[in-house]
Amino acid sequence: MPAEQPHLHLLAKAPLPGQAKTRLMPLLGAEGAAVAHAELVRHCVANACRALPAESITLWTALDHAHPLFGELGAHFGIAMRAQPEGDLGARIRHALTSTPGPGMVMGSDCPSVTNDLIMTCAQRLDSHEVVLLPAEDGGYGLIGTRHDYPGLFELIPWGSDQVMAATRQRIEALGLRASYPATVWDVDRPADWQRWKGILAPV
Repeated sequence: MPAEQPHLHLLAKAPLPGQAKTRLMPLLGAEGAAVAHAELVRHCVANACRALPAESITLWTALDHAHPLFGELGAHFGIAMRAQPEGDLGARIRHALTSTPGPGMVMGSDCPSVTNDLIMTCAQRLDSHEVVLLPAEDGGYGLIGTRHDYPGLFELIPWGSDQVMAATRQRIEALGLRASYPATVWDVDRPADWQRWKGILAPV
């Protein structure tokens, strides 16, 4: 275990048809995409709870903070729930990281390739690095962890583009921070990603 266990923050939308995983709708329809999103969120939370104790995990909710899925996960796993604030993704990530003392990590709920072992590896890397990142194949990242508050990591980043990771690497270098990149991961955004997940990672 790391010398100082980081707090893990998970970001998740409520699985509302037409508002969650919309790029899966051509394959699954609005209802199916919402069901798929709920499956990914459950998988993410279960993985997180295999890596860290429940008191070190917070699920940050969006769209419908009282959605039954969130109640189910809170009751089953005993993790804390908080509402995501307004603002772009960078502002929401930084808000989560600074909401708890000590080192912290943030990940989304649609990246099933981030395993519990990988979460623990990232936690351990924060003992010797200021920043840990899991670059994603699409140009973003699946997890970011920091030892302290570095506002510049999240300012003027082209969120939603394939340049997020590149811009963040440049910012890390400009700030003179030591960073670790333990693995490259992939998330579920498009029909091909969903089929990859069901074919490779989903339980038989």
